[in-house]
Amino acid sequence: MKKILLLSDTHGHLDERMLKYIKKADEVWHAGDIGMTDVTDTIKKFTPLRAVYGNIDGSELRKEFPEIQFFKLDNLKVLMTHIGGYPGRYNAKAREAIQKYMPDLFVTGHSHILKVMYDKKNKLLHMNPGAAGKHGFHKKRTMLRFILDDGEIKDLEVIELGDR
Repeated sequence: MKKILLLSDTHGHLDERMLKYIKKADEVWHAGDIGMTDVTDTIKKFTPLRAVYGNIDGSELRKEFPEIQFFKLDNLKVLMTHIGGYPGRYNAKAREAIQKYMPDLFVTGHSHILKVMYDKKNKLLHMNPGAAGKHGFHKKRTMLRFILDDGEIKDLEVIELGDR
């Protein structure tokens, strides 16, 4: 059983409200547009981090993190990328990766729109945690938190961090 914190689109922003949840997580997953290595370096001080780079991330973050990451954790196959779309509207790279890895969970960022939906066609759960940072068009800063228990996602909750 693992407590997962899922976030995206920090755009270089990390504050005490976010750190409160980071410190309670067994792992943090960052779905791109990290912004600065300070963000990931700080997260890694408290808990393991899995991340992908996003379209705003520079060469230093692109060297450290992949564009697409596939991993298995606690009997769950996870595919994560920054720009992927959502069920019925995946981009070509996402469709190809989904076919290749056949994940149980597909995580994206980029849109700044919190979205959790089941993809019947590909038999996977899609999650986009919205945006945790202060840059962008979103009104509320959000993250997702859940428990991973032997391949099942339990106690999924939206964390609202306040106004952008």
